[in-house]
Amino acid sequence: MVTLKDIAEACNISRATVSKALNGYTDISPETVELVQRKADEMGYLPNLAARVLKTNRTYNLGILFSDELGSGFKHEYFTGILNSFKNEAEKRGYSITFIHDRPGNGSMTYLEQCRYRNFEGVMIACTDYEDPQVSELAKSGLPVVTTDYAFTECSAVMSDNAGGMKSLMDYIVGCGHRRIAYIHGEMTMVTKHRLASFYQCCNHYDISQDDDFVICARYRDAQLCADLTEQLMEQKNPPTCILYPDDFALVGGLRSLNRLGIRVPEDVSIAGYDGSYISEILTPKLTTIIQDTETLGRTAAAQLLEAVENPKTWLPEQVVVPGRLIQGESVGRIV
Repeated sequence: MVTLKDIAEACNISRATVSKALNGYTDISPETVELVQRKADEMGYLPNLAARVLKTNRTYNLGILFSDELGSGFKHEYFTGILNSFKNEAEKRGYSITFIHDRPGNGSMTYLEQCRYRNFEGVMIACTDYEDPQVSELAKSGLPVVTTDYAFTECSAVMSDNAGGMKSLMDYIVGCGHRRIAYIHGEMTMVTKHRLASFYQCCNHYDISQDDDFVICARYRDAQLCADLTEQLMEQKNPPTCILYPDDFALVGGLRSLNRLGIRVPEDVSIAGYDGSYISEILTPKLTTIIQDTETLGRTAAAQLLEAVENPKTWLPEQVVVPGRLIQGESVGRIV
């Protein structure tokens, strides 16, 4: 079994320096950290987690609360991208992760009680009902917590720039000549509120008179509902020239309805999604959408959480907004 002493000899540095480099200490140069980690990987080093816990009286275990009421689970590319990036960054820093049961046993243990029972050093909350009293209790408990796309004053939050993403999308669509723009949006979450406010701000900026019948509440990733609502929009006397959808997956339902009605995209009507998921690249025509930077979101969430875990005396809650990127695609046509 490879030991710290073996790595120290291979790197020609002290055992203490190797230990610090592998445990995320910041008083070691990045070059030394990179050298030690590379040598450890090459030599097949595996840390003795049990000994580490006994020596430090720490578990090095982080919890993840991931509760998806729509049942998309790990098929939801946005959240799986964040979770995978979070996991990679946490493991790089020497931490393991464990998922919190969203319906533990007979319901006798709350989320916070689970965290205390498992001795989690911190928790990331993603894709859950933030209005749930148990979620609020966990966020305000004093345990290090980071949230995604929702902000509590007591903990750090990492958020995709939904307002900025919608503005980029609207700027492009209006620039293509569209003035009758419909928006089928998701449930009234913080994400939706930011996107919807930005949508209306853009309409005001471009002096677009917005028809209330053109703004419709649906659900994220509900292709069938978006299909039905698309038909309703196109049956109007003066239908929209462009339809925005809550996400790329939901847009597929709208596209299916348009194809069934014999309405061409983008010749007869333009459409745009959100998320930049894999499906946006394989649809025909290629989808106009906003790519959300899940790699940066997950990595930043891990860094924010570990800052709270490792430096509790100097840590302050912070909100970090991560910008997305417009993909123009081919599903929005120009109006001459």
